[in-house]
Amino acid sequence: MKRFLPLLLVAFLSQPLAAAPPSEEINLDIGTPPVIMVKHTLAQRSSRLVYFLDPGIIGLGYDGMIKLRDASRLNLPQLQIVGKLIDQENPDRNSLIYAIAEGHGGQQYEPAVRAAQIERWKAQFHSGWWIEDEQGNWSKKP
Repeated sequence: MKRFLPLLLVAFLSQPLAAAPPSEEINLDIGTPPVIMVKHTLAQRSSRLVYFLDPGIIGLGYDGMIKLRDASRLNLPQLQIVGKLIDQENPDRNSLIYAIAEGHGGQQYEPAVRAAQIERWKAQFHSGWWIEDEQGNWSKKP
């Protein structure tokens, strides 16, 4: 066995590292159990998010995370509710991205999965909801 170990090591190291596929080749609908669980959790929370997305209190950040956009119309209890929703939503969004990347073969796929998922979230956003650009400027989705 000891003499096969160096051969195995050489064979492993001579393999090219798998490059992450372009985001258009990523299957965001992969059906692994972790992905299904996280999607279910996100779906259960969506109606509560819509309550704050419709008036523009929260929006989609450039990084795909939900962000507080305009807290001026909120009283303290409402602000706490929004903060709790955001604190629950964003880790689940990251978990979804990580689970999809793992379903594709590992964390090297995470950047491509994240880019593809952000584009999907932008496309799924309703007209009139707010989206942040990379410079931090907010605009309503037409």
